[in-house]
Amino acid sequence: MAWSAVSSAVNTIGNLLAQEATYLWGVKEQVDRLQTELKWMQSSLIEADAKQSKDRRIRLWVAEIRELAYDAEDVIEDFALRIGSRRRGGLSNCIKRSACILKEGRMLHKTRSDIEKIFTRITDLVRRLQAYGIKELREEEGPSTSAERRERRRPYPHIVDDNIVGLDTDVKKLVSVIIDDEHASRVVSISGMGGLGKTTLAKKIYHHSQIKDHFDHLVWVYVSDQCQKRKVWQDILSGLNISIQVDWKTREEEISEKLFKFLKEKKCLMVLDDIWSNEAWDSIKPAFPEKGKGSKILITSRNREVVSHADSRGYLHDLQCLNKEQSWELFQKIAFAQPSIGSKDEGKMKALGEKMVERCAGLPLAIVVLGGILVTKDSVKEWEKVAENVRSYLKRGKGHGVEEVLALSYDDLPYYLRPCFLYLSNFPEDFEIQVYRLIQLWVAEGIVLSEEEEDGNEGSMTEDLAERYLLELVERCMVQVRERDVATLKIKTVQMHDLMRNLCLAKAKQENFLCAFDQSNACSISTVRRIHRLSATDVFRIQCIKSPNLRSLVFFDDISAGFEFWKQMKGFRKPVLWKMLDYMEKQQDGNENVCVVFSILIFLFLFVVSPGLNELFTYMFNNFKLLRVFTYEGEDYSTVGGCKLSSDIGNLVHLRFLSLRGIQFFCLTSSLGNLRCLQTLDLRIDGVFVPNVIWRMEQLRHLYLPEEFKVIRKLKLGTLRNLQTLVNFNTKNCYLKDLSNMTSLKELEIHGAFEIEDFNADDPHKNAPIIQSKYLHSLSIFNDEGRIDPRHLNHLLSSCVCICKLSLDVEVSELPQYDHLSPNLAYINLRWCKLEEDPMPTLEKLPNLRVLELHEEAFTGKEMFCSAQGFPKLESLSLIHLDHLVEWEVEEGAMPCLRQLQIEWCRGLMMLPGGLRFVTTLQQLKIEGMPKEFKERVEEGGEDFNKVQHVPFITFKGCDD
Repeated sequence: MAWSAVSSAVNTIGNLLAQEATYLWGVKEQVDRLQTELKWMQSSLIEADAKQSKDRRIRLWVAEIRELAYDAEDVIEDFALRIGSRRRGGLSNCIKRSACILKEGRMLHKTRSDIEKIFTRITDLVRRLQAYGIKELREEEGPSTSAERRERRRPYPHIVDDNIVGLDTDVKKLVSVIIDDEHASRVVSISGMGGLGKTTLAKKIYHHSQIKDHFDHLVWVYVSDQCQKRKVWQDILSGLNISIQVDWKTREEEISEKLFKFLKEKKCLMVLDDIWSNEAWDSIKPAFPEKGKGSKILITSRNREVVSHADSRGYLHDLQCLNKEQSWELFQKIAFAQPSIGSKDEGKMKALGEKMVERCAGLPLAIVVLGGILVTKDSVKEWEKVAENVRSYLKRGKGHGVEEVLALSYDDLPYYLRPCFLYLSNFPEDFEIQVYRLIQLWVAEGIVLSEEEEDGNEGSMTEDLAERYLLELVERCMVQVRERDVATLKIKTVQMHDLMRNLCLAKAKQENFLCAFDQSNACSISTVRRIHRLSATDVFRIQCIKSPNLRSLVFFDDISAGFEFWKQMKGFRKPVLWKMLDYMEKQQDGNENVCVVFSILIFLFLFVVSPGLNELFTYMFNNFKLLRVFTYEGEDYSTVGGCKLSSDIGNLVHLRFLSLRGIQFFCLTSSLGNLRCLQTLDLRIDGVFVPNVIWRMEQLRHLYLPEEFKVIRKLKLGTLRNLQTLVNFNTKNCYLKDLSNMTSLKELEIHGAFEIEDFNADDPHKNAPIIQSKYLHSLSIFNDEGRIDPRHLNHLLSSCVCICKLSLDVEVSELPQYDHLSPNLAYINLRWCKLEEDPMPTLEKLPNLRVLELHEEAFTGKEMFCSAQGFPKLESLSLIHLDHLVEWEVEEGAMPCLRQLQIEWCRGLMMLPGGLRFVTTLQQLKIEGMPKEFKERVEEGGEDFNKVQHVPFITFKGCDD
């Protein structure tokens, strides 16, 4: 979108002016003036962007601004790149410059000329703004396209759809909450993405017999985002049959007071359908009393935040997508409402229908639209035609398409969230997106800027701001949460609904924001000349890209995608390879293991006999010099590579994000040190040589070293004061003292050796603190082959005063003392620690511990004891492969909040502790791999059943028969 493009250009030019002003010699005044002009544009675009859908003239004007911003950024950054590369270095570079002084002069002249052309285009834009009446649009009133869409979808409460599936449980639950006068919730909310059936569910509740019997009055009001409080209040008064003369002279205070008094004295249910924002609620809430005779408010909204804002004790009901069976039931009700032409054809239609329903991904609106299309088509041929392009038919729909309905959510996004949403089109269908990775990409792309960074300073809170933006998208039901962090409960992974992703792709293409290529459209990649962001499923198509202005290149692993392409590439035409490829293609429908084996052989063959892969990356490093993001999101195992990383990567001096994970290089180049702008560097490649140049990357925020790597000298990392994430640190290859300089560190993962030099065991106070960061919240230590000195671990933990997550996967023999453990710890995972003493007396004192996992020889003793009042907040306890454990005792009062208990492969454990009978909060008990005798004791009728008979869910798996 234009606002994002202009913001990126302003930020880039600002950084160059601040950090590399020397390299802008000769054009600095013009660049400064250009940044000022762009800032003015940036401020005016917020309003213009919102009006794009209303007027084609604005749409064209905004598109021109977007391209102008891209061009301005390209011109300035390209000039800084070319001049900067010539002026960096010593005597040899000075000699080269002297020989190329005329060339540099021509470059300076060309840049001045290009900037003047941009100023001419700005003048033309201002002229068009006035000449074609765009300026007057600010004063014009009238419904926007979004408002017209909403009006077409306006529901009528007396019309209830007969084709309803899967809402019975939802209705029952919500009715019970609404009629419960003792329930603290004054406001009850139904939330979910567009098309889920929120209004349909609200209608079912509105007409429910128990609701009618419970309330004196019922009223339904459609709010929408065009919320006018006066009209809403009048509609409520009218619906409640309250007699009051209201005209344009009546003050709003009088209307509000009349409604307030009525609702305080009567028991009413008000359904406020389609509220979009907190501001809408704030405008109408003065008419609603907080206390009365049991009146309730039922809200439907796409924004989950509205209910918590309206009532901190409000009840939120998240409406879910239909499952496979429910989806098919709903589809049949509509698509097969009329008699079929024949049983044979009906069978074929059902087979086609099942495949098409899958494309709806459980969204009721999409299923209804699809069924409405197909009910009018009575031949298999017509059904096959629809099946060929389901997306297109769903988009058009009948009356209103699915995409049009979902687009309402996009239209309602504030300007700063739109580029964040559009960036999600990077990721393939059904891809589970790692939140940490998404946030790093947003920041590297300049999509999220903190106020400090907008002012030209480095802001340390940018990632936190990005996290809040993601949370807003979740609250607005634009993305779905898949997994949360067990300690912090922060969002860990998200996913897009297929149809929401279709909308995202369409908008990204319309805004020229990003191009996403997969096997279905990869052939057109070479025809696109002006793209700034590209995501693709095949790394071997790099040479097809002909856009030198490319800023972002994201690849996703697809082993089979490159077969045909490889055959066409020069240098790969080897007879043996041909035979391997032909055999591989024949096996694709056969044994999957054979395919994997041969794909590995093909890769090995390529790396041994051909320089092709090096050529591919050399092409990229030399042709996309403005690149800011490069990442290969492959599988955990390495699927691409097996060569030395080309030194040409040092040309990409504008890189902010570089991930080589999944690309197996055996040697990294020292030219990586040229990448001074890097914020994220992911080098998780096993067995690679890492040169000692990372210390030059002073802007690094996230560093992922290989699990195992080789160095000539220990890596110096003390200059990385902005580092927030450090993964695979060890004292064999890195200096321990450097950790104390990383004052912004949030996550530290130690993999391998950890030894403290000059450690004074006799006087611990003389040992300097290892960690100086007050932000560190997660510490992990892994060492498969070694052990850690308990005294060193104690000293390390004593400086980690704020951590809430601790993982120890290393032999330590004794648990750190209680006073060395952070009271903020909420999650602890211990594996292979081989603790000889019972860890429970120490761990149970932690006041905020919620999750405890003792796995694989974490404890080698025979007895474990949990005392009364121990583990005051523990919710989940997992005991797995504690082979020596024989007896476990739990006193009454211990673990009062425990909800989940998992016991697996602790085959020496004789029985469950009797104290579990007092843990009334326990909801789930999972037992796996235990002896037959243990299972029989726990089952109904067994000796231990009375200890857990109050637990709703008890599952057994893999116990001896």
